[in-house]
Amino acid sequence: QVRLVESGGGLVQPGGSLRLSCAASGSIFSIYRMGWYRQTPGKQRELVAVITSGDSTNYSDSVKGRFTTSRDDAKNTVYLQMNSLKPEDTAVYYCRVTMTSGDYWGQGTQVTVSS
Repeated sequence: QVRLVESGGGLVQPGGSLRLSCAASGSIFSIYRMGWYRQTPGKQRELVAVITSGDSTNYSDSVKGRFTTSRDDAKNTVYLQMNSLKPEDTAVYYCRVTMTSGDYWGQGTQVTVSS
């Protein structure tokens, strides 16, 4: 069994910053990709950022230059540093961990960007 616990969401003003964390626990074996996705009501979940076991990263065009993802393998944790936040970044953010045993998702954390 694998459990993902996300934290760090909240309300922030436009131009502000937030840092999301996602810690994996349980039967953790060979994590090779960790990522962040987001979803707003009525829309499909979309990729925000991913990082592989080789530390290669990929970002959606809408967040490039503003968001940075990183991972701490000793803690089985992935982070998403979000800077210069915009109202359109408002969404529920989910982490996803891909291992040899399959794909796992967190429960989601709300990020609201509003003045």
